[in-house]
Amino acid sequence: MPAPLLEVNDIDACYGSSQALFGMDFRVHAGQFVTLLGRNGMGKSTSIKSIVGLMAPTRGSIRFAGRDIGGQPSYKIARAGIGLVPEGRQIFANLSVHENLVATAHNRQHSARPWNLERIYALFPRLAERSGNLGSNLSGGEQQMLAIGRALMTNPRLLILDEATEGLAPIIRGEIWRCLAELKNTGLAILCIDKNLNSLLPLADHHYIVEKGRVVWAGTSAELGEQRAQLQPYMGI
Repeated sequence: MPAPLLEVNDIDACYGSSQALFGMDFRVHAGQFVTLLGRNGMGKSTSIKSIVGLMAPTRGSIRFAGRDIGGQPSYKIARAGIGLVPEGRQIFANLSVHENLVATAHNRQHSARPWNLERIYALFPRLAERSGNLGSNLSGGEQQMLAIGRALMTNPRLLILDEATEGLAPIIRGEIWRCLAELKNTGLAILCIDKNLNSLLPLADHHYIVEKGRVVWAGTSAELGEQRAQLQPYMGI
């Protein structure tokens, strides 16, 4: 098997004197859809922050496309080809939909078919309809679509979503899952945090369950489906 696109190797991470990760270890291969599952506060978002440069691991290594990116500034990690859809969306509220999208646009990976406004608006027709609206005037679902579109406009090799559908209405969740299925079919690698296991199982290739800052289970969707009842205590509230 080829080397993983993303390798998180035995990392620790701390918030001051409080340790949050204890040897976190997982992989994402090119074209894979991988999830981090687990209860709130178990270290999933901290793992994402460590990958994208929002905090530096105190031990271990993070490699992306064969390069060590652990502890690098977030802008360098973004330029390397990692796109983030952060928890809470964090779109630019005082910019229009159009301005949010073009603000991050770049094809550093020299993709033969780069993401541009036309492709984003085809993926999310709602954004095309609201291209002149300020981010602050969008619904929560539209803001999440915009956050995904903004990340795609960087033309990443790996898309990371932290709480992909949290707080969204069921019909909007369905739209987000449709979008992610389309993105997977393009061959884009995806790392996703979400609690909607019924939607994740048909999409994901591999899952990691996180408990108290470490991986306690890893396997395929088929394996997770078979062991779902036994693993539920790790994923419930």
